[in-house]
Amino acid sequence: MRLRFRPTNEHNAYSGNRRYRNYLMVWLTLSFASVGWAQNCNEKEGSVLIPVIEGAWWTVAHNPELHRYGAEEQETTSYGLWQAADGSWQLWGCIRNTAIGGKTRLFYRWEGNHITDTDWVPKGIVMTAEPDFGDTPGGLQAPFAARIGNEYVMVHGNWEYICLARSSDGKTFARQLNPENQTGLFHEGLGNGSRDPMIMVVDSTYHVYYTANPDGKGAIYCRTSKDLHNWSDSRIVSTGGCAGSDWYDAEVPVVLYHPSEKCYYLFRTHSSKDSEQFMTSVYRSPDPFDFGIDHDRFRITSLPVEAARVVLEGDQYYIAGVRPDHQGYHIARMGWVLK
Repeated sequence: MRLRFRPTNEHNAYSGNRRYRNYLMVWLTLSFASVGWAQNCNEKEGSVLIPVIEGAWWTVAHNPELHRYGAEEQETTSYGLWQAADGSWQLWGCIRNTAIGGKTRLFYRWEGNHITDTDWVPKGIVMTAEPDFGDTPGGLQAPFAARIGNEYVMVHGNWEYICLARSSDGKTFARQLNPENQTGLFHEGLGNGSRDPMIMVVDSTYHVYYTANPDGKGAIYCRTSKDLHNWSDSRIVSTGGCAGSDWYDAEVPVVLYHPSEKCYYLFRTHSSKDSEQFMTSVYRSPDPFDFGIDHDRFRITSLPVEAARVVLEGDQYYIAGVRPDHQGYHIARMGWVLK
């Protein structure tokens, strides 16, 4: 499938000629993008690295002022967090229950100088659905961007399809259209809620992990591509187990590779059986295509986070999440403990 550029609502186009400054790649999922499949995942009993939240959370973004699209019921939900080429931190949040119509969702952007800063600067609405190009009105969901080579690649949902945008600077993204002038790349059947994608590279191959709900069963899927145009068939990489298999039990996947463990870690958001809050279960596997189907053999812990994102700056890991009141986004330091 050959794609072409479609600019976002915030900017008219993107320039592919801008030179990059040599900033540290901060998406943990891409920090070790050239690694192959882990062959020696550390399976020694009592010797497993487990992620933990260290210290207090700080709020980086609040429920924004949307002016004509504002509504009393609006909430912050799934989002993306990355570092742009100029070193600034970018947060694109999906705001739901707005007055934009349709499915009520749009993307809003904040910018911070340092990841440890509070109250990042609101930059305004950055993307809205374009029904003429196949988007469900008000249906934008879960933006995720990562620096891959000399560009930034963003994946997101449009309520039915997984979509793609690209950027040279990590701020201005051009949406990609297929030969039918549509934004959609692929889906798991219309009406099955394909959403929450993330992208990483393994063995020079793009991997997109995402959520879908065929037959109402929540699962994490993966598709691969060599060129971002042609995509493999899908495969389920995680579902069921104690996290459940209902509609909201397999959302916002994040996969990262840990070099010392030679393993892949999946962070999977799901509903909690003990409270109204969402949780994130963490799975550890040598195979990026298998984190457990209807079993918990790879599950190592759970964290009190909704829609976790994990980034690395220097030698410090950070974990972000949607605030429990859905009125903003917060970040905390994340460490690893040996158990």
